[in-house]
Amino acid sequence: MRLRRLWLTDFRNYTSAEVELAPAGLTVVAGGNGQGKTNLIEAVAYLATLDSFRGAPAEALVRTGCSTAVVRAEGERSGRSLLVEAEINTAGRSRTLVNHQPLRRAADLLGAVRVSLFSPDDLELVKGGPAARRRYLDDALVGLHPRHGAARADLERVLRQRNALLKQCKGRLDGPAESTLDVWDTKLALSGEELAAAREELVTTLEGPLAKAYDQLAGTPADVTAVYERSWQGPLGAALAAARADDVRRGLSTVGPHRDELRLSISTMPARTHASQGEQRSLALALRLAAHRAVTDAVGEPPVLLLDDVFSELDAERTDALVAHLPDGQVVLTTAGAVPPGAFPALTLRVRDGLVLA
Repeated sequence: MRLRRLWLTDFRNYTSAEVELAPAGLTVVAGGNGQGKTNLIEAVAYLATLDSFRGAPAEALVRTGCSTAVVRAEGERSGRSLLVEAEINTAGRSRTLVNHQPLRRAADLLGAVRVSLFSPDDLELVKGGPAARRRYLDDALVGLHPRHGAARADLERVLRQRNALLKQCKGRLDGPAESTLDVWDTKLALSGEELAAAREELVTTLEGPLAKAYDQLAGTPADVTAVYERSWQGPLGAALAAARADDVRRGLSTVGPHRDELRLSISTMPARTHASQGEQRSLALALRLAAHRAVTDAVGEPPVLLLDDVFSELDAERTDALVAHLPDGQVVLTTAGAVPPGAFPALTLRVRDGLVLA
């Protein structure tokens, strides 16, 4: 995966911009805070998922006073030319074209543009609750194969329907509701087992790259482990049946992959509660780099690696270690400060008030 050129029109604080990226190696996007560096990274990531990694709604992506923003990128995937164009509307449906062909649904875009992204908010992967870690795994699965996106969407749909039914029961299950719940339990058991198995296989794949990436960043070997824990034992169908009375009473689904956990440890101690701030930051970045490696190995070419303000999250030693071990491929990095001495950018762009200066 390689992006050659990016165009922005009325996206965030950009009125109009055309950006040419280095075809390989490191592109540095430098500038002060609030000038638009992260907006540039966000635009690239949006073309991979049609979503803001900052959790912003569509209207926040459109420049103030405008009704439409356009993000357009030209690149190459598996040796073939690629053109992705996304029109973001504050009112009405947004639309996306790949090689001039309109997409019928957002899921059809998955796999067209592959990116790996690290942002300061990724510290939540280690410090936060299990939902962030589940999303990390699911995003990595989609990067490995787009079909996992459909499986995740199907599971979310089943859970919404099952939870809506449980709430409607208000603690009491009559005959018709019980029959309907049987249907949703069957669907949840099938899709849930599939997703949990895929997550477990991914965690096994990540073990080696995660330990290696962490050791490189930390500078010293450490026993880093990641263990996937299901919220049930045995077949999911049987677990749902056993939990049915409690689910009806509480009005929600208490077992399933939406309740699973990824346990992260450093030297046998839980990283969430026992690791230092520096260790937690290193582990968060190592998780992203491990997923990047897994996708690279699976698809045969690296995603575009996007590093947003990563140096502000690392001390000098870890910064030097990251620079020394940047993976092959195209890397786009934003920074408000100086580039470390060991980094040799192929291209440096400066951003000031929504303007990109080469």
